[in-house]
Amino acid sequence: MLNFKKKKYSIINLDAITLLKKIPDNSIDIIVTDPAYSGMNNHLKLGKGRIIGKYKDKGEKGKWFKEFVDTEENYSIFLSECFRVLKEKSHIFIMFDSYSLLSLGSLVRKYFPVKNIIVWDKAIIGMGHYFRRQSEFILFSSKGKKPISNRSTNDVWSIKRIVRSKYPTQKPVELFYKMIFVSKLKNQRNLTVCDPFLGSGSAAIAALKLNCNFIGGDISKKAIAISKKRIDTFLKKKVDILEKKKIKK
Repeated sequence: MLNFKKKKYSIINLDAITLLKKIPDNSIDIIVTDPAYSGMNNHLKLGKGRIIGKYKDKGEKGKWFKEFVDTEENYSIFLSECFRVLKEKSHIFIMFDSYSLLSLGSLVRKYFPVKNIIVWDKAIIGMGHYFRRQSEFILFSSKGKKPISNRSTNDVWSIKRIVRSKYPTQKPVELFYKMIFVSKLKNQRNLTVCDPFLGSGSAAIAALKLNCNFIGGDISKKAIAISKKRIDTFLKKKVDILEKKKIKK
């Protein structure tokens, strides 16, 4: 089992399920994550219709990263491990695109009571078939009963997506910041946030800005290297090398 509680952050080069299996029971306060689903991409085979490069250019040597093979079996294991590592009275935020929401979203209810579906309005339209996509979705669930910090928070979050990102599907720090912010209660200290699909490390920066501890992992060595440099620079200089935008609470 991982011993991460004495560190401000730990990031590990492991796939999501292997990482979660190494985390002790009931040790995580908040999970915020954006899984790299394969479903929509394999279904649509968009070719050049991706954010960076061709879809066939997957893997460490390509322009695109390896994705989580989102079979029901894999996803069920992922969710059961999330439930195991979360403390009682905790929250989990899982991001979905429209395809994965339909194909996998219902499985979440077998492990967690889904409290809300939050719509992320990206403010800038992207690629799309029939309709160009401007939104993604966040399933918000809890383990046990835990309120949010501000009950006046609405369920549509207008936060501009990252354009010309330095990492595929890089999400705004502000998006993860808002997830953690609404989950962290005023009297809570030393919370530990986990993102099993680390990517560019945006969730880590958000957690550190809110004075939380962080643990994350990614199957990609490139993601780990980018995130480590980003986090270390932020801790030393309070500068986010991938995003200069200030957070709006």
